[in-house]
Amino acid sequence: MPLGGILDKIMGDFWVIVNDVLEKPNAFVMLPSEVKENVHRGERDGRVSYWLQPSSYDKEEYREAWNRIGRGDKEEK
Repeated sequence: MPLGGILDKIMGDFWVIVNDVLEKPNAFVMLPSEVKENVHRGERDGRVSYWLQPSSYDKEEYREAWNRIGRGDKEEK
């Protein structure tokens, strides 16, 4: 997934990445800080670009991790 030439645009509360939309959808829930930590930096002809490769987000800790949204730091009762 291309992220552009600068990482300043990575913001929000959560990032939800969905792949295989037509066949068998998978959702991955990440924090913006996790996206930044896992980016791949590429450089071609002097131009920098950032990518989030499937191997960076297709991890069990992010897969269908909907419980990460809305809980905040509060302890679940």
